[in-house]
Amino acid sequence: MELFPAIDVRAGRCVRLRRGDYGDETVYGDDPLAVARGFAEAGTRWIHMVDLDAARTGAAANRAAIATVARRAGVQVQAGGGVRDEAAADALFEVGVARVVVGTAAVEDPGLVARLAAGHPGGVAVGLDARDGEVAVRGWTEGAGVRLLDVVAQFEDCGVAALVVTDISRDGTLSGPDLEGLAAVLASTSIPVVASGGVAGLGDLEALAGLRAGHRGLAGAVVGKALYEGAFSVEEALAALAR
Repeated sequence: MELFPAIDVRAGRCVRLRRGDYGDETVYGDDPLAVARGFAEAGTRWIHMVDLDAARTGAAANRAAIATVARRAGVQVQAGGGVRDEAAADALFEVGVARVVVGTAAVEDPGLVARLAAGHPGGVAVGLDARDGEVAVRGWTEGAGVRLLDVVAQFEDCGVAALVVTDISRDGTLSGPDLEGLAAVLASTSIPVVASGGVAGLGDLEALAGLRAGHRGLAGAVVGKALYEGAFSVEEALAALAR
């Protein structure tokens, strides 16, 4: 099970939003590359990056920061935010992003995901962000009017590398992950699932690592605030996931 330390970028800075609220932001650094290198030096193989400005508007605003991390941090980057068409995805692949996450566009145009996955095998993930079971889009500012489990089924045969599933109500709150909801997603798809939102301590990571639906477990966990607030280190997180 992989650890994905999170770097959310807004106006060029590393930030965390509480429950996706753009008005409730904490800034953790002005240099995403320095943060990424710290994570990489601690042993993580992946970093999860989000262009928060682009997620809300659809216009790439922090691509340079993502490119710098992808090219210079010495770690694989999974990145999304505002990927609404093939050109936006291709731009991220061109700067060295290993896996592009498609969120809003995946819900509104599932065919886009299939086309991207066909052209970039193993390089496309779908970001499914839900609030009370309803998928949210455009930087979590709008409800899509569809249920999470209904959307999951649409991507079963599209060649998607992973589903990144975020519980918005828990994101940035250190309130613990939604184990029940994640188990339901695992049971409803054969696609690898990466959990995001709510991790507060090593016990949460161990619970995620032990979560099963049949013989399947989670493929990874995105962790943000707990790392930034010093609840545990990357080294401790990797050890917990290995157990």
